Amino acid sequence: MVDRTRNVAVLGSTGSIGRSTLDVISASQGRLRVVGLSAHRKLAELCQQASRTQPRWVVAADERLAGEFDWSRLPGTVERLTGQDGLRRLASADEVDIVVAAIVGSAGLRGTWAALEAGKTVALANKETLVMAGPLVTRLAQQHGARLLPVDSEHSAIFQAFQCGRPAEVKRVILTASGGPFRRHSAEQLARVTVADALTHPTWEMGEKITIDSATMMNKALEIIEARWLFDLRPEQIDVVVHPQSIVHSMVEFQDGSVVAQLSPPDMRLPIQYALTYPDRQPGCSPRLDFTQSLRLDFEPPDEERFPALRLGYEVAAAGGTAGAVLNAANEAAVAQFLAGAIGFTEIVPACRTVLNQHHFDPQPTLDQLLQLDRWAREEVTRWVCTS
Repeated sequence: MVDRTRNVAVLGSTGSIGRSTLDVISASQGRLRVVGLSAHRKLAELCQQASRTQPRWVVAADERLAGEFDWSRLPGTVERLTGQDGLRRLASADEVDIVVAAIVGSAGLRGTWAALEAGKTVALANKETLVMAGPLVTRLAQQHGARLLPVDSEHSAIFQAFQCGRPAEVKRVILTASGGPFRRHSAEQLARVTVADALTHPTWEMGEKITIDSATMMNKALEIIEARWLFDLRPEQIDVVVHPQSIVHSMVEFQDGSVVAQLSPPDMRLPIQYALTYPDRQPGCSPRLDFTQSLRLDFEPPDEERFPALRLGYEVAAAGGTAGAVLNAANEAAVAQFLAGAIGFTEIVPACRTVLNQHHFDPQPTLDQLLQLDRWAREEVTRWVCTS
């Protein structure tokens, strides 16, 4: 059992994962304590969170916004940091035991990197970190004695199921996908999808970017890549199945044919808590399954013709190198263009495919190369939109 309070820094505390993390900490009966929070734009909410949790530090990641904001409501006992330097200082502070990496997109990579360099335990909700730089990140963790614990519900489920056997006994993992709101749509219907349609998810409440990724199934493509590096798997050991109820969060099949699954209501607080209290399990604030009521669990194979993002996921997981950084950046840029009304829903994945095919692949890039390609891919998507 946890024998002392664990100090937690939450990078991206005003997002959906960050807010759920604060719920978990609040319900922990003192076993977990907030020592640092960070936000990008929602600085008023950051101040409110600081008033409730009384951390030692808050970080405003955008220095320009931080300079324009009225900080008079920030408690006087809280030290304010800004920019990437502030994120690095928080993530590597001696007082921090666990860093929750919940900044959405490629922006979360540097904070995670700093935490791993400092040998921290990182509760990783930012899948883009491993998509962009999986081999570099896992090697960094090994070099510094750091630990990566998954917060994504699917990867947490796999991690939990892995406790039932040895890695050599694993035959494959099965990532479950809700299928999003369009799993029954025809190609013609998909071509008419609006932003409002795509932001309506049937089972999860998430931020805009992640919700669009779920609708295109790009989130599952990114999770294939993340699982490949997080669990040291071959791409052919990773399968995807559509499970619309979002009760079974993923499964592991072992060599003897046993399949171990993790089930719970669709609520991110449970995988967050498991990462924060691992290897212990504690009472928490997550809802429980009610087996006094009828429960139906459906599974079906995904349609890769209508959702071609999955093929990209497997290709990039197999390629490694610079491919993940390019796919991730192109997708972030294409989703932003869709949300702005510049491209249609069915153009998101083709934009990513075009940019991925055009880039100069390097099998062993440096971190600086990956960051440069991240910028290049975003610019290429903008050019693609202007010429398409």
